Amino acid sequence: DFGSGLTPVNQGWFVVNVRDAEWWFAESRGARCAFDNEYGDPPVEFAQLGINVTVLEPGETGLYHAEANQEAFLVLSGECTLVVEGEERSLRPWDFFHAPPWTEHAFVGAGTEPCVILMAGARLGPGVRYPVSELAARYGASVAEETSDWRQAYATLGRFRRERPPNW
Repeated sequence: DFGSGLTPVNQGWFVVNVRDAEWWFAESRGARCAFDNEYGDPPVEFAQLGINVTVLEPGETGLYHAEANQEAFLVLSGECTLVVEGEERSLRPWDFFHAPPWTEHAFVGAGTEPCVILMAGARLGPGVRYPVSELAARYGASVAEETSDWRQAYATLGRFRRERPPNW
């Protein structure tokens, strides 16, 4: 499905309100607004900085992983559980998490309301690892077998679709 919102059409500057931007959604994985347009014709991707807004309903989760680049996360509203390096941390609005390269982590929606997280990361080079984690597995956020292949890691998970979440 195409047309869930506005996306850039060239590498020039632009302004877009999050409400009007393109969203991606998957059951159990939440919703994501990435601002770039990796599937456009031509694709318009941010070469140096990846940024997105992710919304996790209670129980929804990302996949436990570590990246070659540093990342930064700011909880804007709601609550989530951060699974990081085999530990759990409860995060609330205005909590900031800095992840140096290769920090293993995942977020799980918690509380009673959606959790909105601003996510940013450097794009200096490729590299991601999906480690096995007993703790992350309790939330449905771990792979069964360690891999660096995103296709293998996400093979059994619901795929993101170009659409707004149905309850919006």
